[in-house]
Amino acid sequence: QVQLAESGGGLVQAGGSLRVSCVASGRSFSRYSMGWFRQAPGKEREFVAAVIWSGESTYYGDSVKGRFTISRDNAKNTVYLQMNSLKPEDTAVYYCALSRSGYPTQEVGGFDYWGQGTQVTVSS
Repeated sequence: QVQLAESGGGLVQAGGSLRVSCVASGRSFSRYSMGWFRQAPGKEREFVAAVIWSGESTYYGDSVKGRFTISRDNAKNTVYLQMNSLKPEDTAVYYCALSRSGYPTQEVGGFDYWGQGTQVTVSS
């Protein structure tokens, strides 16, 4: 069983930066792809970013391209999401997710384990 724990959320002003982290329990973390999703009140969960097992390839949702960067440290079982040039519309609960496939999809259903989420609020 894999457990994911996010941290690093908070309140930031528009134009600012924030980094959220996710630590995974268990072995074989380096075999799995990782992703970040977000969900704002009243909206569906939205794909943000994903990284393959090796970290060599990354994928981004259109709304965050050029502003967010996903990375991973397999030695620490950790995946990061660096968020720059934040906008009020980035306000949401951010969820870390793990896919047992080494190559991720952008679909919620393509991920097998989820964290509890961390709140990110961007004020205008």
